[in-house]
Amino acid sequence: MRVRVYTALSLLLTATLASGNTVKSDPAPEEIEKIIRTFAANESSFAKAREVYTYRQTAKIQEFDETGIPGGKWEIVSDIIFERNGRRTEKVARAPMATLQRISLSPEDEQDLRNVLPFVLTTEDIDGYHVRYLGRQNADEVPSYVFAVKPKKMEPGKRYFVGQIWVDDRDLMIVKSYGRSTGIIKKGTDQAFPKFETYREQIDGKYWFPTFTIANSTLHFKETGDVRIKLTVRYDDYKRFKADTTITFGGEVTPDTPAPKPAPAK
Repeated sequence: MRVRVYTALSLLLTATLASGNTVKSDPAPEEIEKIIRTFAANESSFAKAREVYTYRQTAKIQEFDETGIPGGKWEIVSDIIFERNGRRTEKVARAPMATLQRISLSPEDEQDLRNVLPFVLTTEDIDGYHVRYLGRQNADEVPSYVFAVKPKKMEPGKRYFVGQIWVDDRDLMIVKSYGRSTGIIKKGTDQAFPKFETYREQIDGKYWFPTFTIANSTLHFKETGDVRIKLTVRYDDYKRFKADTTITFGGEVTPDTPAPKPAPAK
């Protein structure tokens, strides 16, 4: 008898706890469209805000042979800073001689490091992407909406992102992205691009900044075969450039005194 009573009480307790953990429902189609437009606007504000931040970027690539033994590597440590005239620029802090033997970095790889790995989907860009709602899922412990994104069309010389993004359901900003870079490749070139995962963290309690990217995959080349690589990028020590710079969420970044338009981070 006691066993049966205990079991019944356990079931009742389980049911009570389950009723307290309310699962959030998926938004309606019209709400999804509003979420997409809102997070794109917030991403536009973030892109402007990031232009007045300095930070250090450390990028590393390690290649491996067929048996998994580490081989050549490439590394560059850059500081994104402002010059005295207010121009934003990149200063290389450290760049050991590359020892890569099985792969080499192309101009497309360099574009990806600057613009695609720390993917930002702004109002200005979102009409060029198909955005499809997939559902709800936590990014680490952050409750998020998940969207699949891919470019509607591609233009020569431009690089794009295809994959999934996690959008914080409270701040409505991208907190994680997973996918790969893509674009139109010149005929006759044998290139491959790894899938990567980029994580963001909230900086200064306002915006979600990219802080870490990792790619650990095998690249498939038509001419030379498969090459396994590991790529990591760290974005550290974010600091707002000027104490008199005002950053307003959802608005524009407005310095008190006009300065030359910051150049894109390299």
